[in-house]
Amino acid sequence: MDFLLHRLRGRCYSNAEKGNQAVTTQRCRVGVLASGRGSNFRAIAESCLPRDFPAEVACLVTDNPSAHAVAVAEELGISWHSVDAGEKRGRLREGAEEAIVGLLEAARVDLVFLAGFMRILRGPLLARYAGRIMNIHPSLLPSFKGLRAQRQALEYGARVTGCTVHFVDASVDGGPIILQAAVPVLDGDNVETLSARVLEEEHRIVARAVALFARGTLRIEGRRVLGVDGATKGA
Repeated sequence: MDFLLHRLRGRCYSNAEKGNQAVTTQRCRVGVLASGRGSNFRAIAESCLPRDFPAEVACLVTDNPSAHAVAVAEELGISWHSVDAGEKRGRLREGAEEAIVGLLEAARVDLVFLAGFMRILRGPLLARYAGRIMNIHPSLLPSFKGLRAQRQALEYGARVTGCTVHFVDASVDGGPIILQAAVPVLDGDNVETLSARVLEEEHRIVARAVALFARGTLRIEGRRVLGVDGATKGA
């Protein structure tokens, strides 16, 4: 997959789309998908509050209307929507992805961010937003994919773990890596203490990844995401 995000006359657009079609006229519009407490959703949303930040959160979509992420959206005045994703953990029922795509399109979303969305994407969402979906995972990928990554790191005896923001493709936690942050595993760590320190780094890099995308600095060449090093540290 080759992908490049451009900036032209204040607009961001992707050449992954036919005809280099512009996808936003001002700030990049982010649609966040979340299933739980919403701490990474909050990190993204609060980073977007300053008017000079190049992105804004257009909406939250959740498969769990009781998720704390909904309370975060209401607190920050962000539109939110709930989708019936089905009872099977990790999977989306037939028609659910189409429903999510419809909500994102209605909100004129440019970038989709999976912030603790506990469902695997397989179809229409990947096709509609190819090269424009990011995920945050609590390990240094490609190590410790899937669920309970922090427990996996502890049980394996890793001395360093961390978190990764990556583009999403049809694999599970296997898309091109955008940003990573390392977290040492301390002798006295348990799942809770390690997870808390990893989460602090997640909050930092999710906001930076959104800014990099919105400013048009990223491009994908094969499995590599380029354009991160040339951006300013505060991006």
